[in-house]
Amino acid sequence: MYSVYVLFSKKLNKRYIGSTQDVDQRLNEHNLGKSKFTSGGIPWELIYNESFSTNSEARKRESFLKSGVGRKFLDQILQ
Repeated sequence: MYSVYVLFSKKLNKRYIGSTQDVDQRLNEHNLGKSKFTSGGIPWELIYNESFSTNSEARKRESFLKSGVGRKFLDQILQ
């Protein structure tokens, strides 16, 4: 299974959207500072997750959630 996940940093007051096969491991990597892009926002909290059977489906959904319409969708469901 592949997942698209949304993390939130209270420190930065920002969301981060990514995709992976192992959400728990990836969240741990973000919180250990292994990703340069997210290291300034530690600690990150998982706030949303969707599962897909293929990597290509997950990547398409990740791209959608990073778009303007996708950000609005997340704003609505994460209120």
